Amino acid sequence: QVQLVESGGGLVQAGGSLRLSCVASGSIFRINVMGWYRQAPGKQRELVARIARDGGTNYADSVKERFTISRDNAKNTVFLQMSSLKPEDTAVYYCNVAGVVTVTGYSGMDYWGKGTLVTVSS
Repeated sequence: QVQLVESGGGLVQAGGSLRLSCVASGSIFRINVMGWYRQAPGKQRELVARIARDGGTNYADSVKERFTISRDNAKNTVFLQMSSLKPEDTAVYYCNVAGVVTVTGYSGMDYWGKGTLVTVSS
């Protein structure tokens, strides 16, 4: 079983910055992909950014040049540095991991955290 715990959300003014963190725990041997998704009120959950184990990244167009995803493989942790925040970035941000290898073998499941709320005031 894999558990994800996010932290770092909160209230910030437009133009400000926040850093989200997510720690994965459990009987983990390796995590291939770690990422962040978000869901705004009344909208579908969408990909924000994800990062492969080798450091390859991809971002939603709406956050390019403003958000940076990174990871610490030794600590099974993924970060999202968010800068130049806009009111439209307001959402619950969810951590996601996929391609997890546990001590019992490869898991084809995606795992999700419970989410952390980011509110950007104008």
